[in-house]
Amino acid sequence: MNGERLAVTAWAALIALQPAWYLWLAVPANGRALLALALVLPPLLLPLLALRRGLGRALVWIGIVALFYFCHGVVAAWVVPAARIPALIEVMLCTALILALGLRTRALKRARARAGQPS
Repeated sequence: MNGERLAVTAWAALIALQPAWYLWLAVPANGRALLALALVLPPLLLPLLALRRGLGRALVWIGIVALFYFCHGVVAAWVVPAARIPALIEVMLCTALILALGLRTRALKRARARAGQPS
């Protein structure tokens, strides 16, 4: 699986995880799952706007957003024992996404080097 496909798959899984997390796996103690989704889901959907300019630009934004979700997952796993499993899944997905973007960048640099273009 190439870097782009892995990154897009991890991004889609991250989007799918949020409703599962807040509506089923670890419902917030205050009962405001829809409010939590309203705060957590839009940043993940924001890179869809960048798809108009190409997948490369959208992947950059996805990577930036994933850093926030990585931090969120680490904090949630540490602080909320009921949310530990979905939080660790979020951390793993973000890690996979960032690694996939690194693989994609390395592949692009190698392709440019083979073509004789400066990186």
